[in-house]
Amino acid sequence: MTGTRRGDRRPAEGSPVARVCVDVPLPHLDRPFDYLVPDTLDADARPGVRVKVRFAGQLVDGWLLERVAESAHPKLAYLEKVVSPVPVLAPEVAELARAVADRYAGSLADVLRLAVPPRHARVEKDVTATDPAGADATPPAPADPATPVDPRGWRDYPAGPAFLRALTAGRAPRAVWSALPGEDWADRYADVVAATVAGGRGAVVVVADARDLDRLDAALTAVLGPGRHACLSAAAGPARRYRAFLAARRGDVPVVIGTRAAMFAPVERLGLVAVWDDGDDLHAEPRAPYPHARDVLLTRAQLAGAAALVGGYARTAEAQLLVETGWAREVVADRATVRARMPAIAPTGDDPHLARDPGAASARLPSLAWTTARDALRADLPVLVQVPRRGYLPSVACAECRAPARCPHCAGPLGLPSAEGAPACRWCGRVAAAYACPECGGRRLRASVTGARRTAEELGRAFPGVPVRTSGREEVLATVPAGAGLVIATPGAEPVAEGGYGAVLLLDSWALLTRADLRAGEEALRRWLAAAALARPGPAGGRVVVVADGALAPVQALLRWDSAWFATRELAERRELGFPPAVRMASVTGVADAVADLLAGAALPDGAEVLGPVPADEGRERMLVRVPRARAAALAGALHAAAGQRSARKAADPVRLQIDPLSLF
Repeated sequence: MTGTRRGDRRPAEGSPVARVCVDVPLPHLDRPFDYLVPDTLDADARPGVRVKVRFAGQLVDGWLLERVAESAHPKLAYLEKVVSPVPVLAPEVAELARAVADRYAGSLADVLRLAVPPRHARVEKDVTATDPAGADATPPAPADPATPVDPRGWRDYPAGPAFLRALTAGRAPRAVWSALPGEDWADRYADVVAATVAGGRGAVVVVADARDLDRLDAALTAVLGPGRHACLSAAAGPARRYRAFLAARRGDVPVVIGTRAAMFAPVERLGLVAVWDDGDDLHAEPRAPYPHARDVLLTRAQLAGAAALVGGYARTAEAQLLVETGWAREVVADRATVRARMPAIAPTGDDPHLARDPGAASARLPSLAWTTARDALRADLPVLVQVPRRGYLPSVACAECRAPARCPHCAGPLGLPSAEGAPACRWCGRVAAAYACPECGGRRLRASVTGARRTAEELGRAFPGVPVRTSGREEVLATVPAGAGLVIATPGAEPVAEGGYGAVLLLDSWALLTRADLRAGEEALRRWLAAAALARPGPAGGRVVVVADGALAPVQALLRWDSAWFATRELAERRELGFPPAVRMASVTGVADAVADLLAGAALPDGAEVLGPVPADEGRERMLVRVPRARAAALAGALHAAAGQRSARKAADPVRLQIDPLSLF
C-alpha cells in the first residue's frame, strides 16, 4: 500500500510520527528512527506492521514500533509503504526482543528477524479475508480443556500437584523438573499446559527437535482437543509456519509449541513458558546474536510475570543455578520412587571378569555388556546400543586413564597442534610442554571414536539372526516394535520401544566424557539418562550397562539416577574455576587485528579477565572475556558499543561476538 506523489503528501493527524526499527545489521544503527506517517497510510500504519522506508538512499524493510505525537528531529522523511496492515509484531515480543538483544550484545533488528517469520502473502491474504479485523480483534478467552486436568500424572512428584494448582489459580510458579525414568514427559507437559489454559491464560513450550514436537503435539491434542494449539517449526514449510504464527498472533489459539524459534511466539495472556531438555545444543540459535531458548524463555517469564518450567531427565548447571538462587523450586521424586522406577544400572569397571582378564577393560564390548544384551535378546526383548555419532571430536585426554587434559593456568582444554607438537591450551594459548596427567601421571595423549555403522556391523556378527536397526543422521526412527532386536542409535536419535528396552548399552563413553568442552560431563550424563530412561524398570527386567569406570562423577550420577547431585557438584566446580554459568563469558572471534581493535575500544567493566588469543578457523583467532555475573550487563553493553564504533568507522574485517557460547574453545 503506497501513498500519493511525494510532493502531495501530508502528515497524518493525531500521532504523525512513526518510530521504526530499520532492518539494517549495523551495530551503530541499533536504535529506532523517526518517520512521518502520510495521511494516506494513517489507517494501516499501526504498531507492529511491516513497513518500507528510505534509509541512506535505499528502500529498506522495517518494523513500526509505535506512533507518537512529535519527534526531537526537526525534519523527517515519510514512510514509503506499509507492506501489510497485519500487525505481526506484538508489543510484548518487541519488548522481549530488545531485552534479548541487550543480553547477547546484539541488535534489535537481528532479534526481530528471528522472532517474526518471513511474510507469506497468500497465507496472509487468506487469513485477513476470513477476518478483516485481524490481530486487532479482541481474542476469545481460552476455554477449559476438553477434559479436566488430572494431577495423578504428577503424583510421583510431591510438589507436582501443587504446581498444577498454582497454574490453574493464575499464579506464576517457577519449577525445575527432574523426570523419572520411563516418564512420558510429553503427557506431563500437556498436564501443565492444560492447567494454565484452565486458568484463562496461554502457554509457550519449546522442544529441541521435530521428533519431540510430534510427541508433544499428540499429547496436547489428546488433552486440549484439536485446534487448540499451534505448532511452529521450520520443518513445516513457510506457508504452514506463517499460518500457525498468525493464528497465535490473532489469539485464535491459547498455546504455541515448537522448536527453537517458538520462544518468540506471540501468545495472548501469557501464563507459562516451558522448555524440555534445555541442555540440548539445538536450543542455541546459530544466527546472531546467538540466543539460547532457555534464557529467552526465562527472560520472557520475568517480563510477563508468567510461570516457568525447565524440565529434563538431566539437570544442567544453569537450571541448578535457578534452584540455588531461589528463582525456581525443584520438582523431584523421592528416592524410594526413583529406585522403584529406574532400571538396574552397572558400569563395566565393576565387572568381576576384569580380575581374571585385565585386557577386557579396553574392549569395546566388555563381557558384562555382551551377556546383558544376550540375556535380553533371549527374553525376546529389544536392546538399545548408544554410540557417539561419527565425526565427534573428543578433546585430548590421557591415554592411560582418559582423564581430560586441562591447562594448569586457566583450566581450559588442551589440544595438539600436530601429532608431534606439545599440548597447547585452546583458551589462553599457553603451551604445556611438560604436561603430566594429574590423575595418574601419564604423559601420553589420545583421541579416537568408532561410529554407529561400524558398531552395527560388529554386533550383527556377534548376534547372528537378530534384526539390526540403526537410527541416526540418515534416518531417525521414532519407535521400534517389541521383540528381540538390536537398535544402534546415536545420541538424541534413540527410538522408543514398545514396552521399553530390555537392555541399554552405553558404548564409547570416554568419547563423550573427554570432549573439549566444559560441559562434557554434563552432556554425557544427559545423553546417558535420555537413553536409559527408555529401558524397563529394574523389577521388570530392564538393565543398563555403561562402558566406563564407576568411580567417575557422571557415572555415579547415572548409577543413582541423581542428576541434581551432579549439577550441584558441577556448579560448585565452575564457581571455583570461573566457568559459566557462575560467571558471564564472551567470545570475540575474527582476524587478529580486528579482535584487538574491538577489545581496545571496549570499556570493559571492572574485574574483566581477557584470555587468549588462540587459533579459531580460517586464519582467525579467538579471545575470551569473563566477568562476574553482577557485571554481565556492563560486559554486553561494552562489547556492543565497541562493535558499533567499528561499524561506524566502516571497519573492513567483521568480528563475531557471542555471550556464553556453548563451546568455549
